[in-house]
Amino acid sequence: MNRFLFNKLPKSIKRSIIMTKYSPPINRSMKDLDTSFFKKEIPLLLAFFPQPKFIGLFQKSCKSDILNIDNIKPIINLRNSKAILLNDSTKSINDLSIETQNLINQFNIKLEPYLLKLDYSFWKSDEILSSILPESLLHEIPTGFSQAGHLAHLNLKDEYKPYGKVIGQVLLDKNTSVKTVVNKLDSIENKFRTFPLELLAGEPNYLVEQKECNCKFKFDFSKVYWNSRLSTEHERISNKFKKGDLIGDVMAGVGPFAIPSAKNNKSLVLANDLNPESFKYLNENIKLNKVDSLVKSFNLDGREFIKNAFKLLKEWHISSNPIQLKSQEKVNNFKSQKIEQIEIPKFFHHFVMNLPDSALSFVKEFIGLYQDEPQIKNLPNFKLPYIHVYTFIKFDQSEIDIITDIVLHKRLYDQLIELLDYKLNFEDIEFHKVRMVSPTKPMYCISFELPEDVAFRNIKQT
Repeated sequence: MNRFLFNKLPKSIKRSIIMTKYSPPINRSMKDLDTSFFKKEIPLLLAFFPQPKFIGLFQKSCKSDILNIDNIKPIINLRNSKAILLNDSTKSINDLSIETQNLINQFNIKLEPYLLKLDYSFWKSDEILSSILPESLLHEIPTGFSQAGHLAHLNLKDEYKPYGKVIGQVLLDKNTSVKTVVNKLDSIENKFRTFPLELLAGEPNYLVEQKECNCKFKFDFSKVYWNSRLSTEHERISNKFKKGDLIGDVMAGVGPFAIPSAKNNKSLVLANDLNPESFKYLNENIKLNKVDSLVKSFNLDGREFIKNAFKLLKEWHISSNPIQLKSQEKVNNFKSQKIEQIEIPKFFHHFVMNLPDSALSFVKEFIGLYQDEPQIKNLPNFKLPYIHVYTFIKFDQSEIDIITDIVLHKRLYDQLIELLDYKLNFEDIEFHKVRMVSPTKPMYCISFELPEDVAFRNIKQT
């Protein structure tokens, strides 16, 4: 097709023609990745500059005639000088604009044939996979993943699992920071919130190091729960906590809420997790981030932790109050040690429960939290704790067009007041949608202040 006819085409069609020419070769029978298959040669014309000082003016004045393809630099080094690749529709000087022709003659520019060679390294992961996967699977090419340190985590749908090894290898090749690619095999069903993994590509190394919220985390991805997509949520909640606030982190995991709260805000945290591996790495991360004095860890069932929270707080208060924070300060070019004292509160300011599958059912354990210490409400600056609980809420596919946020909020509210056996004020509850796990399964964080009647209710007499 000559340049005149090509320019008459709609932009969308022109773009499609151009991109097809630069797309990778197709092999839908490829089961094992063969990178040598992905080669392409495209004949072009280039403008060679005997005097490279004119190349800037040419590039500025002749944009429409210069090759403009993503990831291809139009200026190349050639014979101790420079050249510019011209549009692939250019077959001769007559295909160029009058202005470009004039500059070619004025600067003694030479038009020469050039063979542009593309290989596997040129194309992006979605382009490679679109040339390998069956056409029936091209509507949703799985190139997105969550990353923790060097590990990329996929959640492949069943129809893509036969191609998992190829998908994993392409993602490994195209993402330099990734060394290991895994796929989650089943849904989280065990009490430790972990799931079996399939190694798709790379090293079988699941011990990762992750930076988040100005903190460092180390953990075995195959043995603990971690979701990098929740980093914004970790930061949102931990930013609610102030210096000296006391936090009860009921399902702390490896510390994504507890450690930023302590390190960034100097909050005090009683952090608990049932999984021995999470508890192990929680303690490692406490030391790694130097918040040993601000975070005290436990390896208890969440319900047991809540029921004994006040007792555990009293023990910490007796053994460690006030907390001594040591830091370095520089005065007149001399470093000196600074010691700051932080009082351990006698009551909780916040509780966090990040176990969306079941955490909402744990709120009933807060009934009678302070029943053995009714006088605590008379302490100066006493506050009732805020509860931040994560939960999923599912709805039917038939409701997808009519469901609204307020409907979901009401459903969550009904569950909450039934569990607490107390009618909270709906307007005082914060319903924060964290993410959509599926089209019919959002994840929420519900935040509310624990009512006095609930916190001090004497359930031993009922």
